[in-house]
Amino acid sequence: MGISGGDGVATEGLHAAVAALDSLGREDAFLAAGVGVGAGVDVLQRRYEIRLERLELTARLEAQLAAVKASDAAGAVWFQQAMTPPDASVHDRTYAEMSAIEEIAGVLTLSSAAAGAFVEQSRRVCALPPAFEALSTGAMSWQHARIVADETEGLTPDAAQALVAHFFDPDAANPARGAAPGDLAPSRFRARARAWRERHHPESIGKRHAKGAADRRMEYTPDRDGMAWLSLYLPGDTACAIWNRTTATARGLQGPDETRTRTLTQLRPDIAASLLLGTGKALAGESEAGPAGVIAIGKVPAPRADVLVTVPVFSLLGLTDEPAVLDGFGPVPASMARKLVADGADSFYRVLVDPRDGAPLEIGRQNYRITETIKRWIRMRDGKCTFPGCTNRTPDNDTDHLTAWKHGGTTNVSNLAQLCPRHHRLKHNSQWTPDPAARNEPPGWTSPTGRHYKPEHPDPQPTHWPPGVLPRQRSILEEALVLRLAG
Repeated sequence: MGISGGDGVATEGLHAAVAALDSLGREDAFLAAGVGVGAGVDVLQRRYEIRLERLELTARLEAQLAAVKASDAAGAVWFQQAMTPPDASVHDRTYAEMSAIEEIAGVLTLSSAAAGAFVEQSRRVCALPPAFEALSTGAMSWQHARIVADETEGLTPDAAQALVAHFFDPDAANPARGAAPGDLAPSRFRARARAWRERHHPESIGKRHAKGAADRRMEYTPDRDGMAWLSLYLPGDTACAIWNRTTATARGLQGPDETRTRTLTQLRPDIAASLLLGTGKALAGESEAGPAGVIAIGKVPAPRADVLVTVPVFSLLGLTDEPAVLDGFGPVPASMARKLVADGADSFYRVLVDPRDGAPLEIGRQNYRITETIKRWIRMRDGKCTFPGCTNRTPDNDTDHLTAWKHGGTTNVSNLAQLCPRHHRLKHNSQWTPDPAARNEPPGWTSPTGRHYKPEHPDPQPTHWPPGVLPRQRSILEEALVLRLAG
């Protein structure tokens, strides 16, 4: 591995960011002292904006420093290897690299394991020039860079380059749509990178899922204040069903006076503990209700939590093994989606997608009320709360009119978007303004200070065709499928 040539770019960016921070600091000092302030300047508003600008510059500076740090870590190990005699044994080379990593651990005050992980992440990022350039220029954070390293782990060099090109090269054959990686919250970028990785991994998701299922386990981790963490590593459909069942049961247990009852967050572990330990008493209210307040699991009303399963049409027919997408989880094996659909699993709604571009075509449903259909369509299009950086994808999110009904807004998909209750309230009590939506694209947002945030496009991918289908046959099949599903 060579040394990345992006060090100069990162260093130049550091000087520019520091100079800009100095300039803003001087302006803020003048405003605080009342020196050279024009008559039309709102001092408080400008000082507020300066802090936002400094936060933005500081984040860029941190990313540029991270690029220098990653380059130096990878470079230190590379130079150590270069100093090792060409005829050195594997044993000697291994210990030379181990020594370099221990040296890095001492310099950065890290554990050996943490230093080893950091060096490996740095190597991967530095070996992918578009990703390293984005970090060097401050276009994305080290958190985003770590996601690139994580999601390219186990891929062939060509597959890793393809993943990075999809997200960082606008001239790629199939570039990502919507917000750039650095404009997405890290958790959102990870979800998109993982979805792309699952679809384009050289090994089928079915084989990888089988390996993961064989590694299923429960883990127990003691924590402070007499508490502990208990976690399960399970197949995605099983975990999703457990979460939905627990949430639905918790909703049924909540009383009308929510200030005196447990929250959903508190009820979920109480329900899980009660079920595992074989008692219904843990579900009783914590007030003075006593034994009369005990509610058994079987007596609890369980509202259904609808889950969308997006299935490529050929995958559903068993002609390809292209992954499906389980709402709230991500890509799952085609066999799992076929099983959910074939078994008529409660609360799972099938979504078929267009084989030409991956756009949704039809939502399977058990009732025909247009309001419920539109809500499911908006959930499928948006994926989560559309507010910038929000990761809330609960079925309880609101379907909001972007332009209010009283202001002439209509009830159609271009004027509707998914908002969590918190950001729904913020929209109506602040100057955060949504853009119009589109049939297959959620809205972007503009902040009170004029900053614009692009929509977090779901970025559907064209579906895989069965092997042996000729281009002319594809065209005929596409039209037939669209007409059949639309009619």
